[in-house]
Amino acid sequence: MTDLDDLRAIALRHASFQELAVPRLRVFCIDQPTETAALIYEPVVCPVLQGRKRTFIGDGMIEYGAGECILVAAEVTAMGQVCEAAADEPYTALNLYLDPILISALLLDMNGFGDRPVQSGFVVAKANPAVLEAWRRLAGLLDRPEEIAVMASHLEHELMFRLLMGPQGALLRQIAGADSRLSHIRRAMARIRQHHTEHLSIEAMAAVAGMSLSVFHRRFKAVTGLSPLQYQKHIRLHEARRRLVADHREAAIVAYAVGYESASQFSREYKRLFGAPPCRDADTLQTIVETGP
Repeated sequence: MTDLDDLRAIALRHASFQELAVPRLRVFCIDQPTETAALIYEPVVCPVLQGRKRTFIGDGMIEYGAGECILVAAEVTAMGQVCEAAADEPYTALNLYLDPILISALLLDMNGFGDRPVQSGFVVAKANPAVLEAWRRLAGLLDRPEEIAVMASHLEHELMFRLLMGPQGALLRQIAGADSRLSHIRRAMARIRQHHTEHLSIEAMAAVAGMSLSVFHRRFKAVTGLSPLQYQKHIRLHEARRRLVADHREAAIVAYAVGYESASQFSREYKRLFGAPPCRDADTLQTIVETGP
């Protein structure tokens, strides 16, 4: 049995648990292909253990399957679709949300890594044997919960080290750098999320990032797959969706609350992103919440 087989078996044993004892670790197990769904990533590393998934970010599409790992380094908006899954072979993946402080501490013990240009905020790579073994050792703590308090941080350090030494290492190092190019773009992204209802000044966002207008626009799109204005629109629509489900407010009221000046424009853009008009989409999501999976 390979490390990938062992890792998949561990994940399937713990797939029914909403919260896992290993910090920031999650298991996803889906037994049938899904429709394309909108989401916002947090910085995360995700190895696929079985099945395949497609992720659409901006104008691009990436597809990855068993033995491959996606690393997302910024809070990008995306569309995701499980494209290969079945009841007897469900799509199975792990998510480990990244800790920049842990990565920074680890980099202090590693020399010779410079700040490379930001090409993208996400990258897919095949997990090599050393990385899979590190994943297996970390996830294996789920079967030995009494060891988690002592061993989890050590094994996460090992996993991050293996990732830093591999093809995803350059992007992972950008997450930890407080003055990296990626950190400057993430600073502007955070400002957009915090002030998404306001008029967006690209000049002001470029100043937040400490870049010229042309450099900022180019690097922002490289990281997120979107222009700053498109990113703000997606953030507004995700917030509107959350409010529609949580607060049961009328679509027009929510539209104005998240910064839209036209309810009809809001409805058009909402349907384009989520695939259904606001009220119908909210009703569907509410039904899922009430009845469960």
